Amino acid sequence: MINPGKTLVCALLLAAVANGAVFAQQGYPAKPVRFIVTYPPGGSSEVMSRIVGQQLTEYWGQPVIVEPRPGADGSIGMEYASKQPADGYTFLLGNFGPVVAKPLLAKVSYDWKRDFIPVSQITYSANILVVPTTMPVKNTRQLVALAKARPGELTYGTSGPGSMSHFAGEMFKRLAGVKMIAVNYKGNAQAITDIMGGQITTMFSDAVPAMTGLKTGKVRALAVTSESRWRFTPELPTLAEEGVKGFAAVNWWGVLFPAGVPRPIVDKVAADLAKALAAQNVKSRLGELGVETKSSTPEQFGAFMSGEAARWGKLIEQAGLKIE
Repeated sequence: MINPGKTLVCALLLAAVANGAVFAQQGYPAKPVRFIVTYPPGGSSEVMSRIVGQQLTEYWGQPVIVEPRPGADGSIGMEYASKQPADGYTFLLGNFGPVVAKPLLAKVSYDWKRDFIPVSQITYSANILVVPTTMPVKNTRQLVALAKARPGELTYGTSGPGSMSHFAGEMFKRLAGVKMIAVNYKGNAQAITDIMGGQITTMFSDAVPAMTGLKTGKVRALAVTSESRWRFTPELPTLAEEGVKGFAAVNWWGVLFPAGVPRPIVDKVAADLAKALAAQNVKSRLGELGVETKSSTPEQFGAFMSGEAARWGKLIEQAGLKIE
């Protein structure tokens, strides 16, 4: 027999939950929101966060404050974000390195599946293989020949162990059959500065700092790391076209909340991010950085990151990579 009293209580509880969801969506955000970035100012992550943050500010009528928390290859920002209140007023711009790769290479205090809620992917981009213009190479085939002639002498910069620039370098070494030395930095921007100065001999750089270096005339671009030519740099061949068969490494960025943020807020931010990424001014400004926009549902983004962990975990195992 149905108990009328219990039925009424259940109905009231369901109504309260529904009203709470509506309130969370309509009343959020009621104050400034912090956007944590795991890399230093001037790099791809920080520039992207400002572009997307400005658009969200227009939608919300509340400032989105970009807050760089660099260090330890992105781990400092990840750990900091994971410990913020689950009230929806702090979210994180994560990317391949600190979110997926670093936990596969070293012991860290965070786990994205445990400590974060995926919200949406926002961008992806090929990296660009660059060298100083003072180096006597004009294409990737010449770089491979030089590296083979001088084993262990050439260096490649990374934005930190476990970053896409690091993994791209390791993949290049394995597929091209060369020996090169990794030089780790706290971000792409610092590494590009040393490329311009000739302190390091090559790098698989994010598009933003690479393009900055190219404008100085002190950096030469040789190829892109995507499977097919990148629409922003159609003149550049892929690594596979240049004889490094099977090479493909594309970086990505996405938004995560600390674990525990109410689902209605997660859904609202995911929807607003999709709207922002579809805005022509945002697509144009991000396109100037050499990155493509891509929105996703929280479930799609979570599944994507799980797939990335599985894919790159194989390279880590095969190459015996680890962080000392």
